[in-house]
Amino acid sequence: MISRYSRKELISIWSEENKYKIWLDVEIAAAQAMEKLGQIPKGVSSVVRKKARINVKRIHQIETQVKHDVIAFLTSVTEKAG
Repeated sequence: MISRYSRKELISIWSEENKYKIWLDVEIAAAQAMEKLGQIPKGVSSVVRKKARINVKRIHQIETQVKHDVIAFLTSVTEKAG
């Protein structure tokens, strides 16, 4: 997104940080569903919600090694949330 043609509100919506926050929300929702189905232990989604942090720089570092943005994101989240 070219910043000189964009409003602040749009820049924040389309930022990488916001993209990863949305991805994290999706992962937490998936974990909640898997808890209800008994596929993972209860409380996993709560732990992820409390401990996970988005670190765009770290995600990029991992992505240079694994060559996949989603795997890099999940690896970064796992480093923080366990």
